[in-house]
Amino acid sequence: QVQLVESGGGLVQAGGSLRLSCAASGNIFRVDVMGWYRQAPGKEREFVGHISRDSTTSYADSLKGRFTISRDNAKNTAYLQMNSLKPEDAAAYYCNAQIRQTRWSLLRDYWGQGTQVTVSS
Repeated sequence: QVQLVESGGGLVQAGGSLRLSCAASGNIFRVDVMGWYRQAPGKEREFVGHISRDSTTSYADSLKGRFTISRDNAKNTAYLQMNSLKPEDAAAYYCNAQIRQTRWSLLRDYWGQGTQVTVSS
């Protein structure tokens, strides 16, 4: 079994910062791309950014410069540093990871349960 657990969400004032974590655990051989998505009430889930195993990153254009993704391969953990937060950043933030459970198994997509970010104006 594989689990992805996000943490670090909460309430922050506009202009503030939060750092989210996403930890993968369980029967894991290798974690490849790890990504972050978010979903605000009444809106579709949207791509925030992702990071490959060699730490190459890609971000949604609207978030470049404010959000930074990093990872620790030894801990199977990815981080989302969010700065200069705006009320429109409020959403449930979800982690996604492509994981191989054995050397020979296919990559599979896994999702966390989400962590809520609230930004007060």
